[in-house]
Amino acid sequence: MTRPLLIALISTDYPPLRTSAAVQLHDLARNLVRLGHDPVVIVPSSQRDASWTLERIDGVRILRVHSPPTRAASRALRAISEMLLPFSMYLNIRRSPFRSTRWDLLVWYSPPIFFGPLVARLRRASGARTYLILRDIFPEWALDIGLMRRGLVYLLFKIVAAIQYFVADTIGVQTRSNLAYVSKWARPTRRLEVLHNWLTAEPNTGCSIEIDKTRLAGRTIFVYIGNMGVAQGLDLLMDVIGNIQDRQDIGFLFVGRGTEFALYEARFRERHNVMFHPEIPAAEIPGLLIQCHVGLVTLHPEHRTHNIPGKFVSYVQYGLPVLARVSEGTDLQRLIEESDIGKVYFGSSVRELRSLVEQLADAPALRHAMSSRCKKLGQIMFSSEAAARQIVASAGAGEGAPRSVGESSV
Repeated sequence: MTRPLLIALISTDYPPLRTSAAVQLHDLARNLVRLGHDPVVIVPSSQRDASWTLERIDGVRILRVHSPPTRAASRALRAISEMLLPFSMYLNIRRSPFRSTRWDLLVWYSPPIFFGPLVARLRRASGARTYLILRDIFPEWALDIGLMRRGLVYLLFKIVAAIQYFVADTIGVQTRSNLAYVSKWARPTRRLEVLHNWLTAEPNTGCSIEIDKTRLAGRTIFVYIGNMGVAQGLDLLMDVIGNIQDRQDIGFLFVGRGTEFALYEARFRERHNVMFHPEIPAAEIPGLLIQCHVGLVTLHPEHRTHNIPGKFVSYVQYGLPVLARVSEGTDLQRLIEESDIGKVYFGSSVRELRSLVEQLADAPALRHAMSSRCKKLGQIMFSSEAAARQIVASAGAGEGAPRSVGESSV
């Protein structure tokens, strides 16, 4: 029996938010409880009537501390709020019942990249081990896709990111290739490892979206869930949707949010083969995906940092073959092709991408075989319990998780 650990899980996202990060952190916290540990989730809140509140969900304590809102429409305002975030959170943690807590393990989720100073202060007070769950290599990906140029702002973000790498005893990246981006931070006292994205497959309890009652009824449904922003590079897929209207048996469903959501919804408002729906509660995702046939993943073609999106993990866990448009040579491409769970495209031709859509739409037997392989891959690679065990092992407690497919360390 391992010694129970008191673990702080720090993130900007947790239910009732519906982001993939919120779902992942909730799954992780519940599995830590099942393993006999005591996780406390620490998240910012825009509440104004109290500096902190404490609640319990599924056996997990959640400390919500007042902080500036980080979801401003303006990128500049958001950046300023996020830079102030660790300091405002620390001040309000000091006002909470956890002001003098001696943590065993401090775990934080990035993005954002700004938690370094907060973790440093908490570590200094408790001597805890630290684990960085690194999901995005920022600001590199923003530079790749043209959202940022080299200059003072880029340099500032590089320094901020360096702080969180410096205070981490272990850095868990989501793919093997990401290890190269953080390899310069390898030290005898710092471990670099692959921590795959994770998700607990939940039972189908229904969904507010009933496709059979919409204009997409009876079609082979290609579904996209999650964020729709510049980084996703959805324009080519949208061109395919406009081009493939002659196929009355194929439909597209987009469920989520993002800076480009309203633009795409307005563009296709009168089209019969596509629907857009605002994001739904995580509990409804199983009920949504069971109505669909293929999951869509798309990343901006200049997005060079390797990424295994949360939506991909959802599709795999619930047995949906994947159609992905990504940069050539990425770990996601290799994973899909080597596991034979879908099709990958890295070009820019509407005709070629349409051809892949039709190949999957016209081959139900192929989709069925891919579905079985998806579920097996989900059990092997994307287990929430395995992620929890791996993180706990970084504190020198527990037996840790068995090595996952493709896992390596520096």
